Amino acid sequence: MKDSIRILIADDHAIVREGLKQIVAEESDMAVTGEASDANELFALLEKEKFEIVVLDISMPGKSGLEALKDIKVMYPDLPVLILSMFTEEQYGIRAIKAGAAGYLKKVSAPTELVTAIRKIVSGGRYINQPLAERLAESIEENIQKPPHERLSDREYQIMCLIASGKTAEEIADDLSISVHTVYTYRNRIFDKMDLKSNVELTQYVIQNKLIEL
Repeated sequence: MKDSIRILIADDHAIVREGLKQIVAEESDMAVTGEASDANELFALLEKEKFEIVVLDISMPGKSGLEALKDIKVMYPDLPVLILSMFTEEQYGIRAIKAGAAGYLKKVSAPTELVTAIRKIVSGGRYINQPLAERLAESIEENIQKPPHERLSDREYQIMCLIASGKTAEEIADDLSISVHTVYTYRNRIFDKMDLKSNVELTQYVIQNKLIEL
């Protein structure tokens, strides 16, 4: 149909894609005109065809849905993306919205909410359900009220201070009896929670806030 909302579904499970297509098939003004099982197929389709919206699974082999979302926002900034996930809003919803998603929907909610979400997003809005709206409000409140280092877990705080004191990842791993890989995982979480990009920025923050004795 000429005026149909053209939808691209990207999910590595064929049965999920089929289920979503059946939901959409009941609507006279929308149609699934593209299917992808991974990011490579997704971007190959985007190069060849025009779509009004991408319904994107957050967990795909190779490049994840969040990584693909960030690439879509760079390459096709006007193309809205609805993230579909088996994870709760608290786990990935905020990250998805911050990365540029126009909406976030749990897979279990798709039968009742998918069509509504697509219509709202294609008309220029965002689809943020009540649980995600509440979590976003909490996140904003937390960011306003708490200094960045207070968002860290006890272990993250400990590793932040060790990094700022000049210890290498290997030394921290030895001190805490954990792997170097685990140290880097914690460091990345610290950077993410505190909006920092390097050990230098982290060290400057710790010194400015007098979190360690020099």
